[in-house]
Amino acid sequence: MRIASLAEAVILAWGWRKRLIALLAGASGALALAPLDLCPLVIVPMTVAVWLVDGAVAANAWQRFRAAFSAGWWWGFGFFLAGLWWLGAAFLVEADKFAWAMPLGVVALPACLAFFPALGFAAARLIWPEGAGRILVLAATLAISEWLRGHVLTGFPWNAYGMMLAGQIHLAQFTALGGLYGLTLLAVAIGAAPAVLGTAKTPAGRYMPPLVALGVVVGLFAYGFWRVPAGPSPVVAGVKLRLMQPNLPQDAKFNGHNGAAILDGYLALSDRATSPTTPGLQGVTHVIWPESAFPFLLGRTPGALSRIAAVLPPDVTLITGAARAGEMLPGEGRPPIYNAIQVVNDEGVIVASYDKVHLVPFGEYLPPFLDSLIRSVGLSEFVSVPGGFSAGTARTPLSIKGLPVAAPLICYEAVFPGDVAPRGPRAGFFLNLTNDGWFGQTSGPYQHLAQARLRSIEEGLPLVRVANTGISGVVDAYGRLVASLPLGTEGVLDSSLPRAGPMTLYARLADSVFALMLLFFLGISRLRLP
Repeated sequence: MRIASLAEAVILAWGWRKRLIALLAGASGALALAPLDLCPLVIVPMTVAVWLVDGAVAANAWQRFRAAFSAGWWWGFGFFLAGLWWLGAAFLVEADKFAWAMPLGVVALPACLAFFPALGFAAARLIWPEGAGRILVLAATLAISEWLRGHVLTGFPWNAYGMMLAGQIHLAQFTALGGLYGLTLLAVAIGAAPAVLGTAKTPAGRYMPPLVALGVVVGLFAYGFWRVPAGPSPVVAGVKLRLMQPNLPQDAKFNGHNGAAILDGYLALSDRATSPTTPGLQGVTHVIWPESAFPFLLGRTPGALSRIAAVLPPDVTLITGAARAGEMLPGEGRPPIYNAIQVVNDEGVIVASYDKVHLVPFGEYLPPFLDSLIRSVGLSEFVSVPGGFSAGTARTPLSIKGLPVAAPLICYEAVFPGDVAPRGPRAGFFLNLTNDGWFGQTSGPYQHLAQARLRSIEEGLPLVRVANTGISGVVDAYGRLVASLPLGTEGVLDSSLPRAGPMTLYARLADSVFALMLLFFLGISRLRLP
């Protein structure tokens, strides 16, 4: 089928046919995300999106708005359904309690998230120009809708459309300038440019936008090759990290009866020889364990701290995820429990802590306005903490002996662009402890790593990431994976710590560059383009 005939078929489709086209086009976008990272496929969902908005015709503006909103909702539903299906695995960890609610995560969440692209489609339809300008309009409105998705109701910026290009390390370097949302703006425009091949009436209108898009891609590659050093990044002197990935089954991890055995396993694995020249912990300066490492409160278990002290050689520091109890307030039935990173010295003393600020709704706590309703139908938060976790008060740096100041990130705190670096003097690296064991051998852990890596590029800071089941690794300030442990494996990984890169434009200006790009796109779209 010629592209003009394909465009006409999409534009003229109506009813269930149009909804099916939108659903499948949106779903195809997931192929451009991790772990497949088929970047060229960004063309399919974005090109079809233009034609879907073209087809949202009606007698008045309100009806056109509704038609575009409907097309955008089905398109977004397909994208999020295909991109977030792996969330269902979390409902099977304690299947007796949560399996019946799996549709809430697998279907209901994508259905809610789809309202954001629906608004993007509908807003575009209201100012829809003729010619190539409509590509820029759609790019702007969808990018704005993605920014809103990352901020409204605590935000959920998982797999913004810019992630379709982020799998290619050189294309991803643009985020050092414009961040994820700037890359999202470009991803939509680049992917949507071929739409004019099927609709333009003149050769200039037909070929100019795709050629401009191709030129932008070449420019992104050129900038990426210029920015990324040819050789390995320099490292921090005197630091040897040991990342411990226990690959512990999720149902065992939160069983309190397994506490002693889990700690023994961590200690034995951490002291494992990795080569003839690395006999266990000798020569290691810092051992790092994943998020929520124990089914008990480490700070209130002196025996566990004594066992750790007995294994750590002199001047070796342990950094671990652990639940932490705060001070009980008057009138409260229990102290607040925090999802924390704790630093333990070689004497078994906790010398520093960071409490997670950005908790996972429904996973670590229930939103107050839904708490009673959700509990009334027999649901609770996923974590085995009665009442859920409490949120930390501020994103604070973590000072660890022998290391540059760390910017701590627990679990999905790493997916929020512009909200990962603590205030004050610049940190030297990101420390991301996570537990993706909830999601098994799915695409979820790959997507999580991809987003954490992008924070390194945006901020110019290396990343040390330790995950229960993987993917653990060290990333340099340009997003290059220096060393890693595969998903679903047990092991330890020894690595140096890359140095921080120069402070990026995005680190200085946050989303200001994105805002300027939006104004430029919308301004150009009002010109009479072919």
